[in-house]
Order: sequence, then C-alpha cells, then structure tokens
Amino acid sequence: MRLTDASVAIRPRSPWEALDLGILLARRHAGLLMASWALVTLPVFALLSVLLWNHSGWAVLLFWWLKPAFERLPLYILSRALFDDTPSLKQALRAFPGLLRNQLLPSLLWRRFSPTRSFDLPVLQLEGLKGQARSQRLVVLGQRNAGGATWLTMIGMHFELALWLGLSVLLYLLLPQQWVTDWKWQSLLSLANGEWAWMEHLSNLIYALLLIVWEPVYVACGFTLYLNRRTELEAWDIELVLRRLRQRLIGSAYALLLVAAACLAPLPGSSTWAAEQPGNSCPLPDQNPNGPQASRLQNQRLNSDQSRHAAEAILAAPPFRNSETVTRWRLGDPAKDKTKSSKDDEQSLKRFFEALEHWQAFKYVAQIIEVLLWGALLSVVALLIWRYREWLRLFAGRIGLPQRPRREVPSVLFGLELAPETLPDDVASEAERLWDEQPRAALGLLYRALLSRLLHDFRVPLRDSTTEGEVMARVETLDNPPLDSFTRTLTLHWQALAYGHRTPQDDLKQQLCEQWRSLFGNEVRA
Repeated sequence: MRLTDASVAIRPRSPWEALDLGILLARRHAGLLMASWALVTLPVFALLSVLLWNHSGWAVLLFWWLKPAFERLPLYILSRALFDDTPSLKQALRAFPGLLRNQLLPSLLWRRFSPTRSFDLPVLQLEGLKGQARSQRLVVLGQRNAGGATWLTMIGMHFELALWLGLSVLLYLLLPQQWVTDWKWQSLLSLANGEWAWMEHLSNLIYALLLIVWEPVYVACGFTLYLNRRTELEAWDIELVLRRLRQRLIGSAYALLLVAAACLAPLPGSSTWAAEQPGNSCPLPDQNPNGPQASRLQNQRLNSDQSRHAAEAILAAPPFRNSETVTRWRLGDPAKDKTKSSKDDEQSLKRFFEALEHWQAFKYVAQIIEVLLWGALLSVVALLIWRYREWLRLFAGRIGLPQRPRREVPSVLFGLELAPETLPDDVASEAERLWDEQPRAALGLLYRALLSRLLHDFRVPLRDSTTEGEVMARVETLDNPPLDSFTRTLTLHWQALAYGHRTPQDDLKQQLCEQWRSLFGNEVRA
C-alpha cells in the first residue's frame, strides 16, 4: 500500500465527512460495484427462491443473512481502487471465492448483528487479524468513529425498509385494475397457501435489487470510516507531507553532491594520506604489552573455585558486611506472649459487652443518645432546608414540581391607587370636606379606601382584571353583613357616577361616612 498513489485526499475528517467521502467513492466506481454485486447475489437469490418457493419468507431471510459474505467483494474492489489499482469485473469475480475463506462462519454467526459490521470488516479482510489481535485492534479503532458506524447501520436498516416498502407499494399500483378489484381479505390471507406466492417472491426480488444500489454504498462508508481512523492513529497525512518533502530534497541533493565533488577534486590524492598513516597508528592487540596476550597474564593459575572463594571473602569483609552482636533481656517468648495477650483481650472485651447487655441503665443511656443523635440530624436537615429555601424553591420550579402560587397585591385597580400610604389619615373627614365641591373625588376616595382595606386587611384576592361585580361577590363570602351592605351601596353609587355621570344625593354623604367610621374607625392602617 503506497499512500502516494491514493486517489482521494488523505487527511483527518469528522465521521460525517468520512461517510460523505464513502458515498462519493461508491459513486465513482458505481458501475463495477453494482455489476459485481448483481452477478454474485442474484444467482444466490434465484436459487433460494426456487428451493423455498412455498416459503418465501425463509428465502428472503436467508438471503439477508448472507449479506456479510457478499459485502467482502465491494470492499475488495474499493481497497484496490483507492490506490489506482482498480480490478476488472473478471478479476473481482475470480478473487471472490478466496475472500470467503477467512472467518466466514464467525461473520455469519455471532458477529452478524454487530452494528459496526462495516467498520470491522476491513480489520478482518485487509489486515488479516483474528483472535486476540483482532479484538485489541478493534478496541483501538473503535475509540472513535465507531459511533458513526453504528449510526450508519441503523440508518441503513431504516433506509432499506423504506425503499422496500415504497417499491412494493409502487408494484401494487402498477398491477392491473381488474386484479385489484377482485381482492378480498380471504384472498390476501391465502398467500400462505401458495396461490399468490409469486407476489411475495416478486417483493423479495425488489429487496434484492435495491441492495444492488445500497450495499456498495454501505460498505464504502464503513471503509472510509476505517481509513479515517487509521489516518488519525498513524498520521498518514504527515507521512505524505514528509514523503513529498523527501522527493524534493533528493532532486537537489544530487546537485549538491556534484558541486562537492568538483570542489574536492583539486585536493591532494590519497597516496599522501596513506604515507603518513602508519606512523600514527595504534598497536595491534597482540603487540600491546598490557593487552590480554601479555606474558604476565599468561602465567597466572586461578580456577573458578578459587576465584569464587576470593570474591566471597571480599564481600564478607568490611565495608560490604558489618556484623554486630546485640545483647538484651527479654521475658518469655514474644510470639507466645503476643498470642496469649490477644486472646485475653478478646475475652475481656467480650465479657464487657455481655455485661453492658444486662445493664438496664446503659440501655436507657443508649436510647437517650440515639434520640439526641436523631434530633441533631433532623435539626441539621431543617436548618439546611431553611438556609437554602430560596434555592430549593427555584430548583422545584425548574423541575416542574407544584408550587404554591404567590399572590401579588395589585397597586392600582380601576385606575385607583390602593397603597395605604396614598390615603389620608381620616378618610371619612376628608370625604366630607370634598363632597360639596368635588363629589366625584369624595366618592372615589371612599371607594379607593374600601378596595385598599379589602386587599390589605381582609386579604381579598383582587387582581387587575377584577370587576366591580366580582368585588361585591367576594365581599359576600366574608360573612360580614355591615361590610357587605356598605360595599354594595358604595359600589352602585360609584358606578352611577363613574359611568353614568349621575351626581349622588346630599344625604348619601352622611350615610356613607358614618358607615365608614363604624366599620374602620378614623385611622388608615399604614
């Protein structure tokens, strides 16, 4: 495999871009891929349909099950075509039987339902790995792009199903009208008896034909995902850049060598250097008086035992070994004493706990301690809830838990200011003062003060959209007849003045102000 011969740009890509590259690669060699797939799969489909004519479902199921075996042929073509060695149709068909020899049964059995089948196939077919080596290789490659291969399989399944159903419906629409009008549910159910078996086999043929178009694309996309992962792991793009740089440097290196040779040509020949060489050469090992062949080393007699004893004597002497004798007093055997003391401790501890079980006072103390601990725990939990109550309220609102709605008191109702601080200290006296000159302002003051009292004193739920009639209806629920009578009288006269422009009678001033004083007194709540 020569990366410089690749027919596509070798560079790291995202998984979706790698899938797009697979579609383009399959489209470039669509004729060869579709023809080879048809010549291999259609005879197998015809044979299964003939053998299982009365069981068309089993025929298409077996044909679908053999897809991993058929997918090896498109991968062989694409792997050769990627490096400008596209095989002919005859060469591809001749190589197909040899592609089935490598781990065909595992591909059709426990690996059949692998969602990354298209991504794993190049490891088996192109790298020739199996066993533990294959598993380790798939773990390394599957750290990235395996998700894209899984999505490719899932989308491919739905794509096949959609095309199959669509073409089957198209086939039904192309049937003659006189056939369709005579169909009944009984005739459709009789397909299982073989009367309309040719229809099911025709539907199966549609599935086999759509695989001619889709399966080469599926294999090509898995192959480009595999190439993309190897490009990331092995830095193929960097290798290609270095190779191009090397080719450019080699061309200029020849010129540099020629220039260097031309510059060295005027220098003296090698005879001058050879003449000066012997005087400065080092002596040979045999001629060296201190070498291993010296006479003083040839006369020594030392066998292996003597050398071992001499080495041991050197290692036994200081500074390699320093022996020291320590004398001390001890009582008994430490190991036995330790075992005996541990057993005594266990027995004493056991007797202590047995005594605690029979001590009633200890039980009461233990219960008190337990109650105190639980109380402390609950207190800490309550303190935390109180401390972070705002955060918990916000959290409960985010996850959608039901919350007690917060009642908002309107500050303005019917265009009237309802805040207590906007009202005079003595509402009745102020209304009497304004009545003669400004009856509308006096009546409005009484009505505004009434609404303020209802909101802040009686906690009547009023909103911006509340009408005068709704105010009277809610005052009735307070079970306060004097307040209900005053509210009804004041509201009716306020409506007559505000909407009908009818001035109130003079005797109404004394009546309303006296009722106000009897209900609320002379002060306004701040």
